[in-house]
Amino acid sequence: MIHQTQIKVRGYHLDIYQHVNNARYLEFLEEARWAALETTGDIEYFAKAGLAWVIVNININYRSAATMGQTLNIATKLAKIGSKSAVFHQEVTIDGTDTVVADADITFVVLDQKTGKPVEIDGEIKARLASQLS
Repeated sequence: MIHQTQIKVRGYHLDIYQHVNNARYLEFLEEARWAALETTGDIEYFAKAGLAWVIVNININYRSAATMGQTLNIATKLAKIGSKSAVFHQEVTIDGTDTVVADADITFVVLDQKTGKPVEIDGEIKARLASQLS
């Protein structure tokens, strides 16, 4: 399942070169992941279970500049599930074009909030995540 989020580029997103500052993409990608998790109901499910999603690695490729006033589309999908971690893939494009501005792979673990330790991704957790694979 691919979730789409739109973000309009504002002046405060820009750097001295008048394009979106590289650090802002982390915020854009996070906003899109939260929106996707709200849509699937995962925020409530994991909170009730005392579990949290914790990012352990982010790899971003910057492909093209985005500038003020443009609308960015962020496609978010669960791409891979392992036994201890899983990966979201996200792609940022300029609305109305095929121009890829950035893409990223975000690796996360599922953390037991009581112990502070990662848990195995199996059973009900794995089944829930697997239903979202694209």
